[in-house]
Amino acid sequence: MSRPEPAAGFRWRGRTIRRAAVIGSGQIGPDIALHLVKVLAPHGAEVVIQDIAAAALERGRAKMFAKIAKGVRSGAFHPERAEAMRGAARFTTDPGELAGADLIVEAASEDLGVKRAIFASAERAVATDALLLSNSSHLEPDRIFAGLERPERAGVAHYFFPAERNPVVEIVADGPARGIVPWLLSFYEEIGKVPVEARARFGHALNPIFEGLFLAAALAVEEGLGTTREVDDAARRVLRLGIGPFTAMNLTGGNPITYEGFGEMHERLHPWFRVPRLLEEAMAAGGATGRTWDVPARGESVDMPAERREAIEERILAAFCGLVGWTAASKAMTPEDLDVSCCLALAVHRPFGLMRKLGSDRVRELTADYREREPAFFGPDEWEGELDSWTRAPMSRIGRRDVRTGAGVGAGVVAVLVIRRPEALGALDQDLWAELDGRFAEAEADDGVAAVVVTGFGVKAFAAGADVRMFTSIRSAEEGAALSRGAHRILGRIAAFPKPVVCALNGMAVGGGNELAMACHARIGRKGLRVLAMQPEPNLGILPGAGGTQRLPRLIGVAAAWEPLRTGRPLAAAEALELGLVSELVPGEGLLDRAVALAAAAASGAEALPKVAAGPISAPAPLPEVDIGHRSRAVDALICRAILEGARGDLASGLRLETELFGQNCALEDMKIGVRNFLENGPGSPARFVHR
Repeated sequence: MSRPEPAAGFRWRGRTIRRAAVIGSGQIGPDIALHLVKVLAPHGAEVVIQDIAAAALERGRAKMFAKIAKGVRSGAFHPERAEAMRGAARFTTDPGELAGADLIVEAASEDLGVKRAIFASAERAVATDALLLSNSSHLEPDRIFAGLERPERAGVAHYFFPAERNPVVEIVADGPARGIVPWLLSFYEEIGKVPVEARARFGHALNPIFEGLFLAAALAVEEGLGTTREVDDAARRVLRLGIGPFTAMNLTGGNPITYEGFGEMHERLHPWFRVPRLLEEAMAAGGATGRTWDVPARGESVDMPAERREAIEERILAAFCGLVGWTAASKAMTPEDLDVSCCLALAVHRPFGLMRKLGSDRVRELTADYREREPAFFGPDEWEGELDSWTRAPMSRIGRRDVRTGAGVGAGVVAVLVIRRPEALGALDQDLWAELDGRFAEAEADDGVAAVVVTGFGVKAFAAGADVRMFTSIRSAEEGAALSRGAHRILGRIAAFPKPVVCALNGMAVGGGNELAMACHARIGRKGLRVLAMQPEPNLGILPGAGGTQRLPRLIGVAAAWEPLRTGRPLAAAEALELGLVSELVPGEGLLDRAVALAAAAASGAEALPKVAAGPISAPAPLPEVDIGHRSRAVDALICRAILEGARGDLASGLRLETELFGQNCALEDMKIGVRNFLENGPGSPARFVHR
């Protein structure tokens, strides 16, 4: 008998999830359930974990609760939240408990018959508008959901190991279910994942790369280039993998599914895929799960002759480039999504960044050498035509979506620019700054664009500052001033943009991210953010160098800006609204729609956006007393001078002063200390400044 539905629930874009269900309590089901419990329990929703085997349920419960307890010890979960999560999770062998579920995720074995039976039963148990999702890592949606009465509400949402922490979810839906893709993409983004759309094909987009790397590693061992330990270590190092391919098989229990998958990949995807002899022997020797691979221990460095390591690395590099190139050329996923999802889901070097670093000629050389040993490997005709474009420029990390506005004056489209660098919370490196500049140049030249909205990806960050690694290459005051001047040029284009520019702060705007937001003509923020804006540079021994010392005082007043600029203290959403840094706060679901509406209204003349004071501003005396704590007194002196002298002049002269002072800051010993401390110890470790 099913329990009555909870009164509350998680509401998102026309749907309310009061009860979610995960079917299967094996390798990955409890981890998917843990993720859902974490995000849904605070909204009063419950998560049912159903399996036909009581023993599997008990193992799943123990696994989930152990991870929740670990989260309490680490500080990730408050004890009260952990208790609520445990209370929201229900483990049952009764399929009747699925009744009333608004969202079902199947996480059973990769057996087509089993999956079809599960969904036939689930469809009868739930309402006609409930979503039915499979976590299948290989099987196509049209095969899984064949026979459903309402296939338009069924698709694949493929999580990656470990499901509660790995951010990527492949969204695969075809035929009548194409209509649910936009909702699924926005839902998973809202609950903290990085959803990527993949074309419906066997193995989807990423698993053929993951399993193909294992195949290449196994073939290298078979050829005698090294042992499994040596190949695992060499592959990990050359691709910056989190773990090597043999270690990954051990941790995921992936031998059986990979063994079965290679046969279908050979028939359905590409003739290069096949079961390697090494895997055949492992499965024959190790029972149902196969033999455990001999791999390096965590943190262990494997010694081997340099020429052997180089030979292994070249094979792995060639296989990786070929696999990624073939996947992109076959349109299994867009190159932009493939680039970020390989990095996050597979914990590997961004593939197109690696190809760009190698250069097209080197990629051709590596893959040609590989084909001499593996004639069935991906040939140049399968992706050669696109290689030069992939290696010529960085892969785009700022998406653009045009939203059409109404008729009349100002009619056209609002160009929505989305900063999408989730692996670094949108941190602004040099390539991203350049792309931002290019996007605004395109929008300015496009007569159809009436206004621009700038936002970030996900719910954590709009843009988490400048990429701190940029500062390690600065060798002089002149180089520092040049870096600041370049940022001012780009933000100056935005500030002076002839069309309205609205910033939708979906998450925290830190350092350069906040300076970007302040260059926009208006800012609105997501309601409830504990950190909306922050200039943390003093903690790193740095003066804000992209307009922070000049625009923040002009937006909220010198007295209000005085302490946050000197201490790096964050501003919550409510305080940012009170001070005037943002003009309004909007619930997450409506943030982007409101930003587009505001931009369109400004373009039509129906609404005027406030302007930053271009002339001198007053600096009241006395200013608040500020305890800068451990921070550098030498840097603080520069910040104070930038604020006070900048306020006495106009904005243009203040920005020039900031550039000059940023250059001086880059010559200080304290900046080197602060940057090094951040990169080595993280933002939570105070630097030991010497005040010079």
